[in-house]
Amino acid sequence: MDNQHVDAWKDMIYPALISKKEELEMLGYEQATPEDVWKCLSVKVWKGEPEKRLHEMVQDIFHLKSSVYLSYLTIQSYENDDLAASVEALLGNTENKES
Repeated sequence: MDNQHVDAWKDMIYPALISKKEELEMLGYEQATPEDVWKCLSVKVWKGEPEKRLHEMVQDIFHLKSSVYLSYLTIQSYENDDLAASVEALLGNTENKES
């Protein structure tokens, strides 16, 4: 098969994403989802939406290490905390002005 952007392969490789999710669950990452695995690969492995062949995509999924997934989750957690703090600060400022 020809090279395609990674997003073009998503539906075809979904069973591999489910398999990786199940593997991560066995390693203790009970909250893992196929979508999280996809996002992790997009951020950590496939930076810049490169073009790849189908077998390369599947290989990347099965070679994704739990340490890379943990790193991704940690960064996401910090970003979500920053976002939550920003929203809280904005809402706090709004409430103070209304009082």
